[in-house]
Amino acid sequence: MTARETLRTIRDELAQLFLERVEAIDGALTALLSGHHVLLIGPPGSAKSMLADELCRRLEGATYFQWLLTKFTTPEELFGAVSLSALERDEYRRVTTAKLPEAHIAFLDEVFKANSSILNAILTLMNERRFHNGREIEEVPLIALFGASNELPEDDELQALYDRFLLRFVVGYIDEDFRFLKMLQAKAPAARTMLSLDDLRKAQKGARAVAVPNAIYRILADLRRELTRAQFVSSDRRYRQAIDLLRAHAYLQGREEVGEDDVFFLEHVLWHAPNDHTEVRAVIHRMLRGYVDEAKALLYQTRELRDYAHRQWESNELRSRAVVEAHTKIRNILARVQSILDDARDAGRPLDAVEDVRTEIESIQQQMLEAL
Repeated sequence: MTARETLRTIRDELAQLFLERVEAIDGALTALLSGHHVLLIGPPGSAKSMLADELCRRLEGATYFQWLLTKFTTPEELFGAVSLSALERDEYRRVTTAKLPEAHIAFLDEVFKANSSILNAILTLMNERRFHNGREIEEVPLIALFGASNELPEDDELQALYDRFLLRFVVGYIDEDFRFLKMLQAKAPAARTMLSLDDLRKAQKGARAVAVPNAIYRILADLRRELTRAQFVSSDRRYRQAIDLLRAHAYLQGREEVGEDDVFFLEHVLWHAPNDHTEVRAVIHRMLRGYVDEAKALLYQTRELRDYAHRQWESNELRSRAVVEAHTKIRNILARVQSILDDARDAGRPLDAVEDVRTEIESIQQQMLEAL
């Protein structure tokens, strides 16, 4: 089984274990492939830490670090105690064994609660993959950091850390009763599909090799304009890093180049506050599929015209007049559908759905002609 197939199997297994968490699971795996970080916002007991822990358990040779941060958390808890032997040599170093600087995957609960010195060190770890240990700057093996919080940070000094979480998910308790019952009856997995760190690196290389067509770059420029117009502003860095996510998402889905379907995943990247998520999703959908929705609306109008023409009329004359009227309006509708197709083609958008609409409308038009 290839590394990509293994990742897809792991995704399916996690989806069986974490109900109503498909998007967060995809986000976690995409983060591993792209080397970015994930923020989970939700109440206690919504399986935030369990997801990161379960994911790490499936990586052979990976080190996992988990900690709950509070305003009383000390640097020793995260980064290790000061080395006494180093102090004897007039060096200030920490013993980082089994601590955050040696972790491949980390989970920090209530990530915004620690003091500023700790948060600045975490920020350097996330952003640069480096840890300042005494006189030395050490490279750290961190692949992805999962943060969790019950609420968003309000202090301006926390915004830099918040922005480093490229993927953001709001998670809650299970909604559907049948899934809740399934969760109550669930048993621990008898076996886990495993992925070695070497295979993960191969998968990361494969994700980086996924092609990004020029049309996708144009879509991102259009998307930024539309979101800015709607007062949803994200940094240039965030859009640039989104390319890594799009490649990773396409790779996970089994594609060799990024497509429009991958761009929808940016709904988890381009919002700032949870209340913005729904509107950001709507803007993305409107921009990417609004032309399809418009074409389908025209198809519904055509079907109504067909039903109108085929209703029971009092005389053949009235029926013929209704058919002619419907045919004329359908001809105008077809012209509008063709205009939608031309615009979509010029923009490099998928045409299949609109062409299917045109085919059905043409079939209805032919029925109108045969009825005359």
